[in-house]
Amino acid sequence: MGGADDKRILLVATTLGYQIRSFGEAASKLGVQLVFVSDRCDHLDDPWRDAAIPVRFHEQARSVAAVVSACGDDPPNGIVAVGDRPAVLAAHLAVAFGIPGHSPQAAAISRNKLLTRRVLQEAGLATPWFAAVSIESGAVAGGADVPFPAVVKPLALSGSRGVVRVNNASEYDAAIKRLQELLKAPDVRVERDAAHGQAIVEAFIPGAEYAVEVLISHGVVQILAIFDKPDPLDGPFFEETIYRTPSVATPDVQQRIVTAVRDAVRAIGLQHGPVHAECRVNEAGVYVLEVGARPIGGICSRALRFRSGHSTAFEDLSLEELLLRHALGEDVSGCAREPRASGVMMIPIPRRGIYRRVEGVDAALAVIGVGDVRITAKPDAPIVPLPEGRSYLGFIFANATEPSTVDRALREAHSCLHFAIDREVAVVPQQPPE
Repeated sequence: MGGADDKRILLVATTLGYQIRSFGEAASKLGVQLVFVSDRCDHLDDPWRDAAIPVRFHEQARSVAAVVSACGDDPPNGIVAVGDRPAVLAAHLAVAFGIPGHSPQAAAISRNKLLTRRVLQEAGLATPWFAAVSIESGAVAGGADVPFPAVVKPLALSGSRGVVRVNNASEYDAAIKRLQELLKAPDVRVERDAAHGQAIVEAFIPGAEYAVEVLISHGVVQILAIFDKPDPLDGPFFEETIYRTPSVATPDVQQRIVTAVRDAVRAIGLQHGPVHAECRVNEAGVYVLEVGARPIGGICSRALRFRSGHSTAFEDLSLEELLLRHALGEDVSGCAREPRASGVMMIPIPRRGIYRRVEGVDAALAVIGVGDVRITAKPDAPIVPLPEGRSYLGFIFANATEPSTVDRALREAHSCLHFAIDREVAVVPQQPPE
């Protein structure tokens, strides 16, 4: 199971992915060559000096042809995607190269919240009331009455971006206007995605929320981790903070989560590769919210370490190394998460402004159980909270013997941090003199 020399893996990602460096570290450890496939300018001569193959995610056929041409007579041994949009292109590339992967149809369904809802409903899985919404008019398909409280969501943005709870008709109208403005943002318009012409409104689902990390091998589902989200996510926005594993839910609840996620994966048709699922649990059942054909996003994956009792090659693996080995066709079914409890806090942005600096990092690192504090916000750069924003101030990681201790360590470390955020100054153009 050891050497992977001379193996090449396509890493399909946007230019902004936090995980790129983690995959690079894992590839170096394995002796694997990563070939980057990224949505960057194809008119510049390798601006990042990483020999990436430039593509356009909205031009799938053209992008597949470009990658196949660039690889020439040396096709890749595997493919890994980071992010929802890259996952769809990666599925098409897997077909083109004859490499195991998720099907293009399943990857496309998993990226679109409306298509996902329809497929899960048709499969008889627990599904809230939902309807399509026109972004242009705000009208609900079929003129249906919205059962409040409800949640308005864009179809193809990730990380709770644009997701708003609404409790009445006036809040619904305000949320639609807010979403209309968000979808006009340059970084969204450049995607040229037809899915941005619609939204989905669905009945709010009360209950506890969980995230599930999955790896599928030719249709066989392997649960890598169940994350608790201990902070309530009841709106009006849904900014996630703490992910903590192993779950403290009862064995019965955990089994029902596993069953629901497996059923959702099969209904969508995902067959081979990583999956990140989100679900809500209450007395009525387990509601699968999303099933992404990709691994957990950002650098949250650093909260996961894996090992196997039957191979010294698998003593301490990152999620990225596990995925690279899987992409190469190695059997990783015997790998399981480390026995220690672990967790990550995605440090929320408290208000819009200009980020200047952070104080208290050393104090946060001194908290027992805290392993790392990564501030990813850039000094003197504008920061925007949800629902318009798409990033965090940074990440805090912790390990302990018990999940509750991880939770306390993350919160104590966060309380040590003090962020200097200046208000944005509006620039008013001067009027020419009369």
